[in-house]
Amino acid sequence: MRSLPDLFYNFHWIEPGQAARSAQAYAGFLAPFLRTHGIRAVVNLRGSNPSYAWWRYETGVCARLGIVHRDVKLNSRQLPTRPMLLDLVDAFETVPRPFLLKCSGGQDRTSFAAALYLLHARGWSAMHDADAQFARWPYLHLPRREQRWLRLLPSFACEQSLGRPLRAWMVEGYTPEEFKLWLEARGEGTSFRKIYGKPME
Repeated sequence: MRSLPDLFYNFHWIEPGQAARSAQAYAGFLAPFLRTHGIRAVVNLRGSNPSYAWWRYETGVCARLGIVHRDVKLNSRQLPTRPMLLDLVDAFETVPRPFLLKCSGGQDRTSFAAALYLLHARGWSAMHDADAQFARWPYLHLPRREQRWLRLLPSFACEQSLGRPLRAWMVEGYTPEEFKLWLEARGEGTSFRKIYGKPME
């Protein structure tokens, strides 16, 4: 039976003992929550935000516990650039395990990162398990119109990779412009707001 903090923070193991996912610990009690699960690193998918209390609290708790804190920037409504995706994969490869992936609600960016983690760790044979990370239950992934691209990028990656591992495809083949065209060709032109860092068209 799952504990109340696990339910409250939408906590789930992606791969037991290796990688987990959750929401932001807005209600506090982050230290015992991390200690209970033996988390050794937190990968924050909201980027560095030192002007916000939640970020200062989170980084302070991690520093006090000797837990690695890594900021990775994703935006659930904007298509990621190549450096953004590579920064995420670099976190998978370099932070100690088990690590925790978290955004705000643990529903959208976290589902996306969890899916990419599985594809990076296991290869394209993990597509079914990766797609399952976007389930409404138990992960509460209920995307708004401009968040639908999150679930579609793994399919785009698998199709375009020509068998190359995920990271190699990101380095050699991914561009947000091509992903945008791929989405539009499939009637998903409203599944995102824009390319990250570029003006609205």
